[in-house]
Amino acid sequence: MRRVLKVLALLLVTLVVVPAGSAVAAEDNRPLVRVGTEGTYPPFSFHESGSNKLTGYDVEVIKAVAKKAGWRLKFVETTFDAIFAALDADRIDVIANQVTDNPEREARYGLSDTYTYSRGVIVVKTGTKGITKLSDLKGKTTAQSLTTNYAELARKAGAKVEGVEGFAQAAALVVQGRVDALINDNLAALDYLNTTGSDDIEIVGTAGDEVSQQKLVFRKDERQLLKQADDAIAALKADGTLAKISQKYFKIDVSVQNSGQADLSGGRATRSDADIIKDAAWPMFRALLIATIPITIISFALGLVLAVAAALANISGSRILSAIARVYISVIRGTPLLVQLFIVFYGLPELGLDLPPWPSAVLALSLNVGGYAAEIVRSAILSVPKGQFEAAATIGMGYWQALRRIVFPQAARTAVPPLSNTLISLLKDTSLLSVVLVTELFREAQIAASAAQTFFPLYLTAALYYWVVCALLAAGQRRIETRLDRFVAR
Repeated sequence: MRRVLKVLALLLVTLVVVPAGSAVAAEDNRPLVRVGTEGTYPPFSFHESGSNKLTGYDVEVIKAVAKKAGWRLKFVETTFDAIFAALDADRIDVIANQVTDNPEREARYGLSDTYTYSRGVIVVKTGTKGITKLSDLKGKTTAQSLTTNYAELARKAGAKVEGVEGFAQAAALVVQGRVDALINDNLAALDYLNTTGSDDIEIVGTAGDEVSQQKLVFRKDERQLLKQADDAIAALKADGTLAKISQKYFKIDVSVQNSGQADLSGGRATRSDADIIKDAAWPMFRALLIATIPITIISFALGLVLAVAAALANISGSRILSAIARVYISVIRGTPLLVQLFIVFYGLPELGLDLPPWPSAVLALSLNVGGYAAEIVRSAILSVPKGQFEAAATIGMGYWQALRRIVFPQAARTAVPPLSNTLISLLKDTSLLSVVLVTELFREAQIAASAAQTFFPLYLTAALYYWVVCALLAAGQRRIETRLDRFVAR
């Protein structure tokens, strides 16, 4: 047991120290700038198939800006709906993800000079009648990332907005007939049509006459970074670098207005499902080994310690300890895990507790496990006859000794099945960790699905990975139960 505790302590120290220190490069005095981007929004920010390298128009632009400004970059990937929260919580320093200018963002954030001009378009299932302009969306349903300008545009047009993480998911809902349309950037729509070769959806009109202007986003107090970015963008426009990057992706210069019709043909080719799975299988398996499983093990171990402590406090004679335990259990069981993750990762920094992604994930998951498992442990302890305590006392055992040597071994047999279910649920709950910037198994599946613009084979592969691990856990549970049954009188 001591050896296990030492290993867990070493792992925790590693989690806390390594992420903080890894951002410091030896003998490099350039300022480190953390770039927030989706990594799932082609052709602007996505992972190349095969190499899994983060690339895209926005990625190349921010790299060029950094070179001019003298920055070191660290890319931090998250969903678009969490990206502004990450900026507000000082998890990132700049957003490079086709963020469109609007008055609200202008008032709250520092926006750079424009580096992309584009138009919003309306996309529907091929053959759909009666939708060609914004006013036609009144009473219809669209699929949008909830914090984008396009979502607000759809709402103002009278549409009901269903939240999705990105263009690919929105397009899938349109194809399946679950929503009537989507509004998004014309460049993203053209990339989707070119990559998938699909004729299931079509662009039927523009989302108004206004030209969208995309900018880098900083916190208001980052005036120096903003000025450096503006100077770099001006220099990149002057020396033709922005035009060169734009021509590579769109065959026109989107860094200036009215440059013509973008052409994304000849770009990323359509691939077979077998090739897609082959390229994505190893990154998903690696994420399972280095993120999903370790976080599950550490969080469950710490959560079990919290559960035992909460259970003992709950059944103790102390009203104060019992009340604290009941409140803790009630709060954890009464709030969603996703909300708990957001509070730990994005809320606690406002109180001065700024934890890196991994410790934040472990903390939130451990607290969650502790709250749920506490009732399992409590009921298992209470299932042991009170006479066992009395018998232990008659032979001179103290309370803690009786717990350790008499009660806990008997309670374990009752607790193992439900605790195993908690462990399996915890493993699957790690699929939510992309919101706190942890790249785990399901996040890798999302990255691959967005790059390939296909979902079913990749999500099925992810499900297979989860199922195999859960089956192994269930087999382990049966072995433990068999071992514990040997000590039960028949």
